[in-house]
Amino acid sequence: ETHMYTGVYPQPCGPLYFAPTGASRCSSMVRQYTELIALYEEKILNVTVRIEHMEKSSISYTSLDFELIRLEIKEMESLITQLKTSLTGSNVFVEQLYVEIKNLSVMVNELELLDKTNILAVRREVATLRAKLQECEKDRNQTFKHPYFPPGNCGHGPIMNISQPYMIQLNWRGFSYKYGAWGIYSSPLNPGKQMYWVAPLNTDGRYLEYYRLHDSYDDLLLFRYSRQYQVLYGEGSGMAMYNNYMYYNVHGSRDMGKIDLATNKLELRKPLPNAVSNNRFSYAGVAWQDIDFAVDENGLWVIYSTEASQGNIVISRINETSLNVINTWQTKQYKPAVSNAFIICGVLYATRPLNTRKEEIFYSFDINTGKEGKLSIIVDKMLETIQSINYSPIDRRLYVYNDGYLIRYNLNFLQSPKY
Repeated sequence: ETHMYTGVYPQPCGPLYFAPTGASRCSSMVRQYTELIALYEEKILNVTVRIEHMEKSSISYTSLDFELIRLEIKEMESLITQLKTSLTGSNVFVEQLYVEIKNLSVMVNELELLDKTNILAVRREVATLRAKLQECEKDRNQTFKHPYFPPGNCGHGPIMNISQPYMIQLNWRGFSYKYGAWGIYSSPLNPGKQMYWVAPLNTDGRYLEYYRLHDSYDDLLLFRYSRQYQVLYGEGSGMAMYNNYMYYNVHGSRDMGKIDLATNKLELRKPLPNAVSNNRFSYAGVAWQDIDFAVDENGLWVIYSTEASQGNIVISRINETSLNVINTWQTKQYKPAVSNAFIICGVLYATRPLNTRKEEIFYSFDINTGKEGKLSIIVDKMLETIQSINYSPIDRRLYVYNDGYLIRYNLNFLQSPKY
């Protein structure tokens, strides 16, 4: 609170006042000076505390705040000047008060300048952030849609990005069955109907013994199956469903097996020429997947290695009826350095783990041109190990078996082919 002295200042007390009456009057004046000096000291202390608070505070003050402080200082400066003129000679205490008031005035001016500088810096930062926010709002309001390519259409470029994982559920055999595969398929007998299959391996991660078929997505969620079959014996998580048949690696061999899903009958068994087996060149971190079947818009493929390829990935196009090899391509990518692979529109994509929660699509091989490519598309995963990846040309999604859980991903592609 500001205190203003409004009384009459005492006149100078000099030699004329050596008389007893004058001495009494001088004594009274000294008391008044003492009271005034005490008042000024209190006011200076009060203003000093307020200024120090302003210095230490992160609050930006307005011009009015500084003007009020400045008015108090000017008032004290005026009072102390009048006090100086009312004294004969110099007074150390008064001079000290005068210097302190001047210092306060300088301090307030500097503080105001500094605060204005800070305010300008903050305002510039706020303006920059506001511009960025407006740009984000503009981008958000412009509803961006990825180009749509109908199933079976390959008039697009490579994968642009991949969605977050969508966990469907734990496989029907339970948490201990960490290896396996799953996906969606359609039957030539009912091409408009989408059906699901789930094939967990036994707990040893090698034997394929049972699989289930579900007539709808709802049936899958409810564990309601149309058929549950037993296989004598399949091996690894590399199976695939295509045109109402299951294709898989027959246990303990390099043979390809073809089972009719309507009857569970083994229709055909034929060796894959030169393919290695028995865990010779499986995927990194995933055993017993020397032979990995894949389906895309063009038909049935198999991904494997040979001794002649020194463990590098070999791709063969398979006639789904006869299981004969139509054509073969050899890559320069070492298969045991890859965690899994899949094929889309005649382009092989390979993955590798980055850590326990992220995978990377890092390699591609265009079967159409024979060109290899390096990619870096990050794939978030729910659990540590991906046992199998199946691409479905029916809905352009990836169906992933991740430590016993059924996971699904959506894909986005570049608009024009840039392989």
